[in-house]
Order: sequence, then C-alpha cells, then structure tokens
Amino acid sequence: MTSHPTSPSAPLAPGRLRLVILAMALGAFAIGTTEFASMGLLPQIARDLEVSIPQAGMLITLYALGVVIGAPLVTIAAVRMPRARLLVLLIALIGLGNLLSAIAPSFAVLASARLFAGLPHGAFFGVSALVVSRLSPPGRRARSVSLVMLGLTIATMVGVPASTALGQHVGWRSAYVIVVVLAAATTIAIWRLVPEPEGTGIASSIRGELRGLRRAQVWFGLGIGSIGFGGMFAVYSYIGEIVPGVMGLGERAVPVALFVFGVGMTIGNIVAGRLTDRSIYGTIFLGLIGMAISLAVFALVAHQAWAGLLLLFAIAVTSQFMGPSLQVFLLDASPEAPSLSAALHHSALNIGNSLGAALGAGVLAAGWGLLAPAWTGVALAVLGLGVVTWSYRVHLRQQARAGAAVAEASEVPAAC
Repeated sequence: MTSHPTSPSAPLAPGRLRLVILAMALGAFAIGTTEFASMGLLPQIARDLEVSIPQAGMLITLYALGVVIGAPLVTIAAVRMPRARLLVLLIALIGLGNLLSAIAPSFAVLASARLFAGLPHGAFFGVSALVVSRLSPPGRRARSVSLVMLGLTIATMVGVPASTALGQHVGWRSAYVIVVVLAAATTIAIWRLVPEPEGTGIASSIRGELRGLRRAQVWFGLGIGSIGFGGMFAVYSYIGEIVPGVMGLGERAVPVALFVFGVGMTIGNIVAGRLTDRSIYGTIFLGLIGMAISLAVFALVAHQAWAGLLLLFAIAVTSQFMGPSLQVFLLDASPEAPSLSAALHHSALNIGNSLGAALGAGVLAAGWGLLAPAWTGVALAVLGLGVVTWSYRVHLRQQARAGAAVAEASEVPAAC
C-alpha cells in the first residue's frame, strides 16, 4: 500500500489546501447524511423491523450518545497515532458502522450499529479541525475549518433529503448504503491527499492529552456549546409540528422549511469562518445574540407563513456562528493537547441537541403550545450569553496578568 504523504512545511499551497479541505468535507457530508437521514426514515424502519415509532426514535438518541461518549474515548485511545492516519481510520470506522446498519437483521443489531457509527463522529471533526488549521496560512484557520464543516451543512440541504427520498422508494437500508459509498471515497481521498502536518500537538501519553482539561476556557467553550447551541435545536427538532400547526403551510411544506433551514446553516457557516478569523469572541457573541433575537421574533410572527420561514432562515444562519468559532476557540484554549478539546466540541453540540429537544418536548407536554420551544430556545441562548460573558471576563483577567508579568520582567534589567 502507498505510504502516507510526508509532512509538509505548513501552510500548504492554496491548490493543495483546497484538495485537503475537499477530502475532509466529503467525510463531513457523509457524517451529516447518516446523522440526520434516520429522522426521515423512522416510519419505514419501524414497519420493517416491527417496532413502534418511539422505539425507532431511540436510534437517533443512540447515535447522539455515541458521539458524546466517543469523542473523548476515541481521541484518548488514539493519542499516539499520527493525526492524518487517524482520520483515515475514523472515516473507515464510520463506513463500517453504516454497513452494519444497512445489513442489520433486527432492531437490536441496528441499535448497536447506530451507537457504533456515532463513536468516531466527534473525533473525526476534532482531528479534521486540528489538521486543516495547521495546514492553513495565518488568518485563514477558521475559514478552512468552516469549509470542512460546510460538508455537514450541505448534507442537510442535499444528502439528507436525497437519502430520505431514496430510502422511502427503495428501502431504508439504501440510505446507509449511500453513506458507506461516501465513507469509502473519503477514506481513499484522505489517504492520498492529506499530509501529516508538523506540530500537530500529539500528546505523548493519555495524561498529556487530559492535561488540557485543566484549563478553564476549555470548559467554558464546552458550556457555551452545550447550552447556547441547544437554543436552535429546541425549534429545529419540532419543525415538523410547527410548520403545519402554527405557520399553516401543511405537511408538504415541511421539506421546504427544512431546505430553507439547511440553506441558512450553510450560509451561516461560511460567514462564520470569515468572522472568526477576525474575532473569535465577537463571532460567538454575535451568534448568540442573533439567535436569541431571531427565536424571539419567530415566536411572535410565526403565524404569518412567509415571516416564519424568513425567521427560520435567520435562526439557522445565526446558530452556525458558533460552529467554526467554538472549534477554533477550543483549539486555542488547549494548545498543548488540542485533539481532545476539539473533539469534545462535537460532544457539546450533541448535548445541546439533546438538551434543546428534551426541553422543547417538556414545554410541549406541559401544554404551553407549539411556540413554547422557541421561547425555550431564547432562554438557552441567553444562558449561553451568560457563559461566554463569564469566559470573556476571565480571558481579560488572564491577559492583564500576562501583560503585568511581561512588564515586570522587562523592568528587572533596567533596575540593575
């Protein structure tokens, strides 16, 4: 087998960097497709495997659980593996998990396969962010990370609707077969195109990787993602009920609303990459403030169909400001062991997914109406703003102490 490309001196030439980003974005597209396609195929899965819809819904929960626990465990287990080679292994494991999903003879086997397929998810994105940021020129790190993540958001526009439609006509297993093909193509592309960057910060031991968790800013970043990002999922999880029940557009308009949301996520991701290269904190603040305002206005005007669609677009755009910004935030927060912190970013986002969906379900069950999840989202976005404000104040104090230490050290020779 051909050996992996040798370590280059970063940054890569623009053309080579584009190929590296494309290879990783293809993997992100595959992951985004498998993550969300199950949602649209639950009725077919339930009928074929003779389980109820709530039981089939556990497949989504199990995948998210795999992401949450897999991100730290897989990253630590592969702590000494070269980062580019680890990417190959991770996307191959994702392909294997989807192959097992496609051939599962029973619901129990399918449930186990979905848990397994989620395990490499967070580690893949975390290592991708680390590798592409080290291969990018100064001032373009966040933009490169956002382009990799673009594969995930494009999946919500193209991959998920296409695989869902195919699954409805050919059979739900075909959706997972598509992901297997995408994962196989990504495995080859990463093996051939992605070099091992210099200075990827590979820890020499598990203890070294865990040392990054001692930093307060790592936990602030995870808190922002777990709480603030839940605001978007409080509404996104219930679009299928809100569109016909509040906006009055009928069930046939649900795919249209999902497409609008996917377009918004894609645009927001691209804009966020450019903004984050200018100001990480500024982008996070802008995203959370924009999301809180968009959710609140949506709750007030959603009864008007076109206004509701416009606000869904705005929610999607602003929610994605936290994607690239938090990923780079966590890379910078733990420079001596960035792989684990970057991977935990996706654990945090999936916690936000679960938190927003669960709280949205709670207010719906309480009988507060179909717009109650939007107000729940506002509350989560505001709480996220509280966390990032606290983080920023700590950051300013740390900078002040560092500046004072430098000034004191420079004064010592003068005193002599």
